[in-house]
Amino acid sequence: MRLHRIYCVSAAACMLIVLVLGGCMTKHPSPSAPVTEPEVDPIATLVQSMSLPEKIGQMVVVGLDGTEVEPPIRSLIADSHVGGIILYGNNIVSATQTNKLVNDLKHLNQTAGAKLPLLISTDQEGGRVSRLPKEFPTFPSSKAVGRTKDADYAYQVGSSLGEAMSAVGLNTDFAPVLDVNTNPDNPVIGDRAFGSTAELVSSMGVQEMLGIQSQGVIPVVKHFPGHGDTSVDSHFGLPVVDHDLNRLRSVEFVPFRAAIEKGAPVVMVAHILMNKLDPNLPASMSRKVIQDLLRGELKFDGVVITDDMTMGAVGKVMPIGPASVHAVLAGADLILVGHVLTEQQAVLRALTTAVQNGDIPQSVIDKSVYRIVKLKQSYRLSDQPTPLGNLKKLNEHIKAALNHSS
Repeated sequence: MRLHRIYCVSAAACMLIVLVLGGCMTKHPSPSAPVTEPEVDPIATLVQSMSLPEKIGQMVVVGLDGTEVEPPIRSLIADSHVGGIILYGNNIVSATQTNKLVNDLKHLNQTAGAKLPLLISTDQEGGRVSRLPKEFPTFPSSKAVGRTKDADYAYQVGSSLGEAMSAVGLNTDFAPVLDVNTNPDNPVIGDRAFGSTAELVSSMGVQEMLGIQSQGVIPVVKHFPGHGDTSVDSHFGLPVVDHDLNRLRSVEFVPFRAAIEKGAPVVMVAHILMNKLDPNLPASMSRKVIQDLLRGELKFDGVVITDDMTMGAVGKVMPIGPASVHAVLAGADLILVGHVLTEQQAVLRALTTAVQNGDIPQSVIDKSVYRIVKLKQSYRLSDQPTPLGNLKKLNEHIKAALNHSS
């Protein structure tokens, strides 16, 4: 009875309570937001699947002796997992022989169970730095290309370089040279440069780079931060450059900045001592040059490769093993070791030991390997054999492209 009176006295309030409670009881819970699976990064997954020797191997590009696959290079590929090969003039006799050598290297890498195809490279600039087999036409020097001041012609030269490289199976060209030749007494650059002004080198060099790239060949711009005003050949000694940052930004950096803005995939760093930037270490081993300037100021996020670590400039500073560790800590992704098996083994050993000891953080190695994988995949590199192209037809096309009429 008491409850009934409470109901009658508070009918409106109770009805409100009933409605509210009823609403709460009959209201359907709002559907949960769908659970989104984190996006899988296939490159990161591949890097994580690799052993330390596989990762270190990917960061080393080596040369070989002879004109065919022999035990030392066989071991470097099958056992040390090296990720790249550089061919020099002594490795190249003819188009047929070069094509067979390239395909044999690819086959060896494939049968060894490598997770990634090989970078197979050479220095094919034109002029006095030409490695292509004798069956191909003679390519003009960069100076001769620059003299035309014809950017379209520079693109045609680059495209022809890429075609010739591809015909024998090479997939990486250490060209173009983006040094500004401001020192007429320079013993190593000279006619390898497009010219003596930053503007001319930028316009011609970038177009040649894009031409090489158009044929699916990886161009490597060099020699950062600028080898044009040196009086010592870094093959034999350590060049010293005294320019400050203001001068470098207005001259030497200009072509590299332009190439990076146009998508340069790889930059080669020189063995030159930049006194005003880092008086203690050559550019190839300097964090100030690679990390702060190339990656930081110029915003380059591609692959950084050192010049050949067996060059005399490196030996003037320290042994090749510690030098390679310095280069990786400075920001280099690829260490180029063009000659001498014991030197190549020393680099592989030094890098492995440095990671195991904690001197090189694992994260540094993983970032470099990530960039290397991304590069190889973006250019669709493959270890499938490359059939030798129709040289007669190709040469006719190249000669026509190289025939510049002013």
